[in-house]
Amino acid sequence: MNIALIVMYMQNIFYREALKESMESISEKINYIIDLFRKNNKRIIWIQDEKEKYGNIIKTEEFEIIDILKPGENEKRIIQHYKNSFCESELFEYLYMENINTIIITGYYPEDCIFTTTTTYKGTFDYNVTPLFLKDAIAGSKEYLNVLEMISKLITIREIEKTVKDV
Repeated sequence: MNIALIVMYMQNIFYREALKESMESISEKINYIIDLFRKNNKRIIWIQDEKEKYGNIIKTEEFEIIDILKPGENEKRIIQHYKNSFCESELFEYLYMENINTIIITGYYPEDCIFTTTTTYKGTFDYNVTPLFLKDAIAGSKEYLNVLEMISKLITIREIEKTVKDV
């Protein structure tokens, strides 16, 4: 198994009001997993949302990753233009070139993306990639996160620790 961590949408544009608290509450877990992946030379992919509905936010402060998280210089950044992370992005090509067959997903999921995310989630199987969501490390509304947890495979920090060190 060759795994990668995907950190989704942890951007300043979403870091507001109630969501700010939700993003902060998962950041410690995300940073822990990021450190674990870095120490074990595993790939980390940062997906940044840049849909037209937000306006042209590329190269603005709103587009950037929140200060609590720090992408590494050599870590892959992918700009997502559509609700499906694989749609017209370099995500699949990168996973294929790096021979990655399992992704661990964490970050923020907007309510309008929960169900299209499951499309991305299910679509990964078409690419022979196994997707797993990091348990208790997804920011968003409780109602939609409950749905996400019911229809997706989850992985705990302890399971990741074992997997990363065993691979």
